[in-house]
Amino acid sequence: MSNNVAGVELAPEWLPAAGNLNELAAAVWSHDVERGQGGELTISGVPVSALKAQYGTPLFVMSEDDFRRRARMFKDAFDEAFADICGGVDVYYAGKAFLSTEVARWVDSEGLRLDTCSGGELAVAARAGLKGENLGLHGNNKSAAEINRALDMGLGRIVVDSLHELKRVADIAAARGEKANVMLRLTPGVHAHTHESIATAHEDQKFGLSFIAEDPEAPGISAAEAAAKLAVEAESINFLGFHAHIGSQIFEAEGFEIAARKLLAFTHEIQEKYGVTLPELDLGGGYGIAYTAVDTPRPAAEVAQAMAAVVRETCAELGMNAPKISIEPGRAIVGSTTFTLYETGTLKTVQVEVDGQESVTAPRRYVSVDGGMSDNARPVLYDADYTAVLAGRSADAAPALSRVVGKHCESGDIVVRDVYLPNDVAAGDLLAVPGTGAYCWALASNYNYVPRPPVVAVSNGAARLIVRGETEDDLLARDLGA
Repeated sequence: MSNNVAGVELAPEWLPAAGNLNELAAAVWSHDVERGQGGELTISGVPVSALKAQYGTPLFVMSEDDFRRRARMFKDAFDEAFADICGGVDVYYAGKAFLSTEVARWVDSEGLRLDTCSGGELAVAARAGLKGENLGLHGNNKSAAEINRALDMGLGRIVVDSLHELKRVADIAAARGEKANVMLRLTPGVHAHTHESIATAHEDQKFGLSFIAEDPEAPGISAAEAAAKLAVEAESINFLGFHAHIGSQIFEAEGFEIAARKLLAFTHEIQEKYGVTLPELDLGGGYGIAYTAVDTPRPAAEVAQAMAAVVRETCAELGMNAPKISIEPGRAIVGSTTFTLYETGTLKTVQVEVDGQESVTAPRRYVSVDGGMSDNARPVLYDADYTAVLAGRSADAAPALSRVVGKHCESGDIVVRDVYLPNDVAAGDLLAVPGTGAYCWALASNYNYVPRPPVVAVSNGAARLIVRGETEDDLLARDLGA
């Protein structure tokens, strides 16, 4: 890096040197985002200034075409890889990443199924007109109301997290005189190289049934086997098989492959011991995406071929027929389809002491935008890194290390911790932060009574609102004090 770049001494080691700030790193954007006239960012030919004028900021801008493209890419890649093993794969889009009725319909029309995690997400699926047989329900603490709703809708699967929950599902289904379609979520003990809060297959966390720990009510066997035994024996349970999810934002293949081997071996063991056939196996999701230029996600086809090779080899070693495989990508489909558009407000530069250099300081510029942690909680929750670009125009000004921050009354309200932006960024400029399709709108809040932003879908050169933004009237509607 050149020392002529303001603040370069404060840059983290992973941040690439400041290059041409008008260039777009393709990996972090939807395929239809580019620079148009005057360097203005466009999506499917629609300039961001037009989106700002019609919908305001902050604004989630989603490419419908890119969403559909990525959904088809996963479906086609996994179907091809597993064609000779189990006739293809059921791809469940993980709705928790981002869900609306319109997106649910896109998922359905592209031949995918939908994974939900709550009664509210089931309500979205119902409004979208999706068939219950193409839905799954997750969650470690499903209420009786949610279980009944799942049975009312004829859900294809209820993924059960504990022996206690399995008994609850069995009792509710029995009282209705029905059978519940159930998969058991296991914790295969695979350490995923990701943030602790989104690693979900180790022992010490709330999800899943352990391969290792004994169940207190069934000495001598693991919690996973105790649940499997009950699922086999319960007349009100249609036991489909097992499920595991090792975490999120994972780039390495090894964790998925180890988990697949463990799950197949356990499936074989239960089938042999209890004389049953378990027709399905869900290998979860968690495939990473590029949030910055240094991230290197694996292509869907590569992931599919690697996982298929493990399943094929393991089933041959065990002498078992392969169950129907399913997967649950969410972030990997929706994450890169969307950017958040902000307007810049106040700017300031502070002097910060350089690590390891006593009495040496460097400038850090703070660029405030009109959103923040209420529309993107991931930086404060997971130390997540993002990038940003000047969106309304190109710039020839020198780069300056910048920190993009929000408008909330929290010092941790950081949108982009470290990014090079032109040093002539001014109040009123538009900034775009890519990779915000997953877990940004979904985690949005009304902190400081800030309304949640709208979501616009763009396709074939036209934009339309798919989730309207909140108003102050919306915020006050539930306040009964007046």
